[in-house]
Amino acid sequence: MERRDFLKKTGVAAAAVAGTAVSVPAVLAKEKTYRWKMVTTWPPGLPVLQIGAERFAKRLEEVTGGRIKIQVFAGGELVPPLGVFDAVSGGTVECGSGASYYWAGKVPAGQWFSSVPFGLNPQGINAWFYSGGGLKLWEEVYAPFNIIPRPQGNTGVQMGGWFRKEMKSIEDFRGLKMRIPGLGGKVVAKAGCAVTLLPAGEIFTSLERGVIDATEWVGPLHDLRMGFYKAAQYYYYPGWHEPGTCLEVIFNKKAYEELPKDLQAAIDAVAMETNLWSLCEFESGNGAALEELITKHNVNLVQFPDALLEDLRKLSEETLEEEAAKDPMSQKVHEAFKKFKKQIGGWGTVSERAYYDVIIDKYSLKKE
Repeated sequence: MERRDFLKKTGVAAAAVAGTAVSVPAVLAKEKTYRWKMVTTWPPGLPVLQIGAERFAKRLEEVTGGRIKIQVFAGGELVPPLGVFDAVSGGTVECGSGASYYWAGKVPAGQWFSSVPFGLNPQGINAWFYSGGGLKLWEEVYAPFNIIPRPQGNTGVQMGGWFRKEMKSIEDFRGLKMRIPGLGGKVVAKAGCAVTLLPAGEIFTSLERGVIDATEWVGPLHDLRMGFYKAAQYYYYPGWHEPGTCLEVIFNKKAYEELPKDLQAAIDAVAMETNLWSLCEFESGNGAALEELITKHNVNLVQFPDALLEDLRKLSEETLEEEAAKDPMSQKVHEAFKKFKKQIGGWGTVSERAYYDVIIDKYSLKKE
């Protein structure tokens, strides 16, 4: 009897295990599928930026087994390029891709989370977000707008921009009409520049027709594709105004918080992956594009004069303090940013800066 009871019990257990194994696919099949829309500020097909948003959606669908499916719309396809923030905030769509300085008029404190003139490079700003409390602060800034932000990319150190005339001193900014966003735009405005903010699709035409005299965009990889060399003679560096510009993916708070915790974790992980991927794409592609601009298109690659950069640095310090003083949240973010920049600055002096000083003569940007 004991043997029969044992066989009976183990048989039931085996059947239960077998039943569980068989039921797993059925359980997964019953998991809810979330179908979202994403709008972006980027033109269709724009390398790294629009492609990065589409890659984010594809990877998220892959890692969640199809439980989240996101349809991505480029700038202007569903909402205007600069209407992304409002669309996500109001729940018209569940998520969006852009850069926080585009919403400066609505969220002044948000500008510090894209790029700060003479601020942190990509490595530094990622350290601030992931290990220095920056992301938590960013969430606090966006909370009143029902939005949850995540870093989704970084352009690396940008170029200083395309100019139709030489820039010899700070006085050359006076009366200049330039497309430049964010805090950098406020700095040159303080120098007398007439600043405008244009979406990517409108920049070349405006430069070519003389509506603007200068523009910054990103770097060689994009600038070559945009054809700016056809409309402006001088290509200046370094990108003092954007030394490590963070791109964002933003989520409607209600939509994000309705997700199961594992899907929230998947979103965060894929956003971080895309952040790393985009920086690698820019770093990989900028060198070859810069060489083509110089050797094939005879672009005048020019470094801003030291005196001009020093004047811009001083104006930046003044501008940042003035902008931060306009509202308590901007002041809070500004102080946190300055503290972290100081914290890692000493290490950068004896690590990256010292190394670049050693190898700098090994490379040349001049045409041979």
